[in-house]
Amino acid sequence: MSFLTHVLSCLFGIGSWVAINGMWVELPLIVSRIPEGWYLPSYLTVLIQVANIGPLLVTLMHRFRPGALNENAVIYVIVALGTLASFLLAFFWQDTVEVWGAPRSVPLLVLTLFLSTVDCTSSVTFLPFMMRLKPQYLTSYFIGEGLSGLVPALAALIQGVGVVHCRNLTRMLNDTWGNSTGTAGSEGLQAIYQPANFSAQVFFFFLTGMMVVCLVAFLLLNHHPAVGRERQKKSHYLTGGIVAGEKGDPAFGLHHQPEQKPMISLDAPQKVPRSSFGSGTYSSPEVVFIFVVLAWVNALTNAVLPSVQSYSCLPYGNRAYHLAATMAAVANPVACFIAMFVPIRSLALMGSLTVTGTGIGAYIMTMAALSPCPLLVHDSAGTILMVGAWVLFVLTLSYVKVIIGVILRDEGHSALVWCGAVVQLGSMLGALSMFPVVSVYNLFTSGDPCNTKCPLE
Repeated sequence: MSFLTHVLSCLFGIGSWVAINGMWVELPLIVSRIPEGWYLPSYLTVLIQVANIGPLLVTLMHRFRPGALNENAVIYVIVALGTLASFLLAFFWQDTVEVWGAPRSVPLLVLTLFLSTVDCTSSVTFLPFMMRLKPQYLTSYFIGEGLSGLVPALAALIQGVGVVHCRNLTRMLNDTWGNSTGTAGSEGLQAIYQPANFSAQVFFFFLTGMMVVCLVAFLLLNHHPAVGRERQKKSHYLTGGIVAGEKGDPAFGLHHQPEQKPMISLDAPQKVPRSSFGSGTYSSPEVVFIFVVLAWVNALTNAVLPSVQSYSCLPYGNRAYHLAATMAAVANPVACFIAMFVPIRSLALMGSLTVTGTGIGAYIMTMAALSPCPLLVHDSAGTILMVGAWVLFVLTLSYVKVIIGVILRDEGHSALVWCGAVVQLGSMLGALSMFPVVSVYNLFTSGDPCNTKCPLE
């Protein structure tokens, strides 16, 4: 296998969700400078769901007009759109427009909608494109997809986003007015967010650079000779050396030829397909199980638990929150790396890991519901448990997602299209279920990082 192709697949995967992940980690720096304030996360959730119109259209095209969609062209368009939107955000994210008598961050919201459409549509275009290469390269793509969350998180840590220091408000007032005495009950601490090491504009330029890297990687995946040789090797494996597109476009896009199945060895007896899905390897109930697990896992990892991460971690301290977010982001590509060497396709193992990850997620959700005074809030063991829970949660369920991707990749191009559609469906259902709970009914309570008082256990 080509090491270059592995690297390009990884860089291509980074562009899948780096823009929206970057928006989320930059929120603490943005919200204080726009009219929407901390309502912006709720707006982002809605915009991401509206952006699912992109993958919906692509899925419908594959369903009703198979072979008519030029996937290369779609990927070029969405990556270029993401690059342009990230670049424009660097200049216009603070601009406002008066709407119904009040200033609104219209440029920020519109450009974020474009970024959301790009990232959501990548789920149903990037994955099917990887069908042209060997299965091992799909795992490299998933590593890159995991890095799309880690890379902006590390950049935000270097930037110093969300670093809080507690300042004695009473002492500050006394120093201001020259008064050395304070009244009873007037003492308190004020949370002061430290200035960032570099501006939000620089961060958006960084996101633009990551999208450019994704675009260059995609260009090389289509036109580099080394990748072309890998693609031809794969095509011979698929068709026994008879390749419809070898004499034409070197990329021989999937829209030029019908989906093909692996050649059946003449030495082995032909097996009766267990279902009409893909190659017929899995029965209909097993296919339903795979997609239900895929939707459930993505709902938990992409929407349900991230929406309460601050509630679950901040009671243990700002350091615990940043450590959990960073280590969880590291756990995603680590799980993909493990799957590269241990690609177990057992549905029983998949179910066991899903139950395990769901149980860990239930612990995290319980602690979030108990915020601002969860269990062991005054004990370092509580911090260790929470950070460890987030790492194990992401590690187990990310491994499940990669294994499902590998399974569906073996079932053909259309299976990967449906894989991307179900990923978005699960994420959408998770977000829609959590939005009223968190943002409308306010069932979760956030503690003040400096003044929350909890009874000693």
